[in-house]
This record gives sequence, structure tokens and C-alpha cells, in this order.
Amino acid sequence: MKYRYTRFTGDALDDLDLEDLVARLSDLLLSSGFGNPYAMDDEDRTLQALHDAILDALFNGGVLPEETIEQLLGDPADADQADARSKLEELIQQIIERMGQEGYITTPPDLKAERERRSGVGRAQPPLAPAKFEVTDKALDFLGYRALRDLLGSLGKSSFGRHDTREQATGIETTGAPKRYEFGDTLNLDPASTLLNAFQREARAQHEHAAPSTKHPARGRINVTYEDLMVVQGEYQSSCATVLMLDCSHSMILYGEDRFTPAKRVALALAQLIKTQYPGDALKVVLFHDSAEEIPLAELGRVRVGPYYTNTREGLRLARRILDRQRKDMRQIIMITDGKPSALTQPDGRIYKNAFGLDPFIVAETCAEVAACRKSGIMINTFMLARDYDLVSFVRRVADISKGKAYFTTPYTLGQYVLMDYMDKKTRTIH
Repeated sequence: MKYRYTRFTGDALDDLDLEDLVARLSDLLLSSGFGNPYAMDDEDRTLQALHDAILDALFNGGVLPEETIEQLLGDPADADQADARSKLEELIQQIIERMGQEGYITTPPDLKAERERRSGVGRAQPPLAPAKFEVTDKALDFLGYRALRDLLGSLGKSSFGRHDTREQATGIETTGAPKRYEFGDTLNLDPASTLLNAFQREARAQHEHAAPSTKHPARGRINVTYEDLMVVQGEYQSSCATVLMLDCSHSMILYGEDRFTPAKRVALALAQLIKTQYPGDALKVVLFHDSAEEIPLAELGRVRVGPYYTNTREGLRLARRILDRQRKDMRQIIMITDGKPSALTQPDGRIYKNAFGLDPFIVAETCAEVAACRKSGIMINTFMLARDYDLVSFVRRVADISKGKAYFTTPYTLGQYVLMDYMDKKTRTIH
């Protein structure tokens, strides 16, 4: 038998998991312009768009129990649904306010009343622009955490390590049998093995000189010598400097598919992975389109698609300059793109563009930059989101020159490939 108190029944917000709702709004919060591909403003960041996304999440996302939804909608047989609609609108407004209070979004102040006061009665008032919201750093950090958790869950990874390699060294974490100390090893002694060696050596010496003698060492004393020393072996944990190159040319949101928002989600997950599990690693982000520029990690989730062309060489050149300043065991470029190189920055600063086929001049200059990265000891791993014949040939050529890898994937499997490639460093031994 169930009992229910009638004095306090709570409200719908008590049944709402705000973090789950924010995760389901990630497509909107990380929007890249897919809703309106040819607009360069933030039309997706209006409060009306947030209202509609919350409404869809409430009814189709499973963030509220069915009983709560039925209570909000009332009896379908009731002809007057005005009260139900009013309750629903009030709930959505409360959710938006709570998202602001929890620090996931910031909303502008209501300027309507102030504008009416200043304009005066009877004056023509300019139309108000749609109210917009801004995504906070807390929301982006949370979305990166949820993306990382979801991706690792899909990979069956409950825990993960630190860039494991086949190279054995005297590290902190014990992973193998102890070894004899050699010059240059970290003096991370294994006391038990060291004392055992010393005891066995002295026992052998006593056995070889079995004649009675009064010069034997005192009982209970063990003399440890250099040859007795044993050290603990551990997995060699390499440090890594990574530049994530994101193609933000306009093709990433065209042709009926949003490829840039999933790429941003993967980038946020990778940043979260490095921050929490590999704090000694370095991650930089480079956007490339008509040209290329480095952006702070904090601005990654707010980036939208840019101009139309793909200047791959300029992105690689900037990434190489960034990595040349890093002093890590491993340096790599992770390039996520969906198109062929179609632009080139000339010595005088002008941009040479050709979007028709693979321009031999652009391809040659791009491959020359790939070779320069290889000469600097930088590996390039390319994640291609398209499978045109010419693109496949170009990406394989890049992988062959840089001795890196080429992955031909989709926006749905991109995250799994990127994280697995980053965590699995057994393909290269660091000496």
C-alpha cells in the first residue's frame, strides 16, 4: 500500500535531473551553425531556441518521469488545456532560470522596460532583437566530462592508464619482476630482493670457506654490496604534446550533415581526458579554413564554422611551430577534416584558392609541410570524415610521409577512434 502526503507534493523541478538535461541540450549549446548554414550570426543561441530544445527534451528525452508529464498535461479529455499550457510554460521558464543560477548559461538583462521608459510615451520604438543566452565555461567543462564518460563507456573502458609503451624502466608503478641495478637506473630499490641477494652471496662465501674460522662476520649482520642491488621495474609513461587541428571550413555543416559539432564534442572530451588523467601532457587547438589560427581551449565550445576553403598547409605549419616549442617525449598532430586542401597562403600573404579538384600545386606544398613535420619528429594522425576517392588517396599519402595513421570515420564514431588512438601508444616505443 502506498501513502501520499497531500500537504506537500513537490513540483516538477524536484523530479528533474538538471545535469542530464544539460547533456541532452549539448547539440544546441555546442551549435556550429548547422541550423542555418549560410548565416554567420548566433541565431541558434536565442532564448526561444533554448525554450524549444527544453520542450523537446522534456517530452522526448526522458528527463522527467511519465507521471510528472501526465500531471503537467492534465486530462486529455479536458477541452480546456490553457491551464496545462500555462503550467508547462512556467516550468520551462523555471528551468531556464535554474540553469542560469547553477552557472550553465548567462542571460542578458531585460531591457524592454528601460527602453520603454527612455523612449517615452507615443514615440516609435525600434524592434527588440531576440533575447540570447551565452554558454558558460562551467557548461563546456561539464559537456566535455559527459562526452568523455559516454565515449569511454561505449569503449568498455572503466579505467585507463598513462600512455603505456613496451619499454621497461624504473618508474613508480611496479609492473614486472625486479632487475639488477645498472648505471643510469633510478635508484628505486627493491629491499626484499636486495637483502636476499646479499644473504645468498654471504651464504655461498661461507660454504666455500667451510674451515673453522673466527673471522666470519657477526651473526645478524648483512653486508650489502653494489652487485646485490635490485631495483623495481615500472611501465615507462611518456609525456605527449598534441595539437588538435579542426577543419572549420563551411563544408563541415553542409550536405545535410553536421560534422563540426561532433568534432567539437570530441575535442572537449579529449581536453577533459588530458586534464584529469594526463596532467603532464599539453593540448593546443588550431582551427584551419581560409587561413589558420590558434584558439584557447576555453573558447573551443563556442567556435562556429568559418570561411569556405581549407588551408591545410597553413594549419600544419602553425601546429609545427607550436610543437617545436614543446619538450615532450612524444609530439603529434591530430587532424580532423572532411575536405581536400583547397587554399594556400603565399609568401606575400595572399591566399591562393582552388576548390575544383585536387590542385597539384596546393597538394605539393601541403605534402612538403607534412615532410617538414616528419623531419621535426612530429607524427600526424588524420581523421577523415569523408570517403571520396581523391581524398582517400591524399590522406594515405599524408600518412605515408609522416609515418602516422589515417582513419576514415563518421561523426558518430569519431570520438571512439580519437580517444583510442590517444590512449593506445603501444604502436611506438619511446627509448
